[in-house]
Amino acid sequence: MNSNLFDSTSAAQAEKLGSLLPEWIAEIEREKLFQLFVPKRFGGLGLTLSQGLMVEEKLAKSDGSLGWTVTLCAGALWFVGFLDQKLIKEIFPNPKLCFAGSGHVGGRAEKTEKGYRISGHWNYASGALHATHLTANCEIWENGKQVMDSKGEPMVHAFILKKEEVKILDSWHYMGMIATGSYAFKCEDIDVPFQRAFQILPESATLKDSIFQYPFLQLAEATLAVNILGITLHLQELIRETFRKRNEKKHFSEKQLAYANKHFENTAVQLGEVKVALYGAVEKSWSELEREGVIKDNTLQEVSNASRALVQVARTCNASIYPLAGFEATKSDSELNRVWRDFNTVSQHSLLTFPF
Repeated sequence: MNSNLFDSTSAAQAEKLGSLLPEWIAEIEREKLFQLFVPKRFGGLGLTLSQGLMVEEKLAKSDGSLGWTVTLCAGALWFVGFLDQKLIKEIFPNPKLCFAGSGHVGGRAEKTEKGYRISGHWNYASGALHATHLTANCEIWENGKQVMDSKGEPMVHAFILKKEEVKILDSWHYMGMIATGSYAFKCEDIDVPFQRAFQILPESATLKDSIFQYPFLQLAEATLAVNILGITLHLQELIRETFRKRNEKKHFSEKQLAYANKHFENTAVQLGEVKVALYGAVEKSWSELEREGVIKDNTLQEVSNASRALVQVARTCNASIYPLAGFEATKSDSELNRVWRDFNTVSQHSLLTFPF
């Protein structure tokens, strides 16, 4: 991967554009980064979960929008493991293939003789601007009545929609993660065949690779957590460098320097500890899956706990050293401010709001 492409200058350009730069997309496609978890036999990288997490963390450290978009699009292409086999053969391999989607259940799918007729509106589809396909969750209806599952809840299926079948809506107007282009999309009365419907459950996997037997909740929590980790590492580097430059001008006292250095050291140690805990929990869960074919509930809980703990520590640590950056942190066009805005946007994700 050409890391020189993803520098602070190009990141600022991407934010101004409101999308990943064309040269970034070209590099992502060349390196197959959207296809981290797609098996090699279908043209992807076929990485394990830990390997994918390390890539995502590194990208997020370079730029929050870059890491987040790759993570969400790679997560959407992870759905390959649950697709109809004929559909897989139709769309793979394709180096330019990119799925984007929303976890929101925003659509209605009326069952027809040949498939489903879909209408709906879905928010926050990171990567929608350059996606080839969109994934959309819909409640199922048949003969004018809503279909319920075995638990008495509305039945929900995910669907693969082609880019040309939907309308992308300019709806991402938030303070950070601007280059993700996390736009909404909608469609009205489009007909799709049965084979474009799928369910994200281990027992519904059509491919038997271990990555598709890994529960979606913990996979999502871990991938989001490493993005927050990468952005945090970047932010803390910038705060330390800004403080160093402030000291050259202000000549802080020994007491003030000792205070700052203690906080820098403590936050680095805490962040290192939760990082080790998260990767350790993921490796433990993966080993269980490979060895026994299933992951124990308490092991999955360890992954969830480690993901949430990392986010909580990142919030606390960033808040504790942020004042040391001074007014540089408030300049709207500074790299530090951009990374701070990215962190305080992405860390609002509902999946990791609470520490439990």
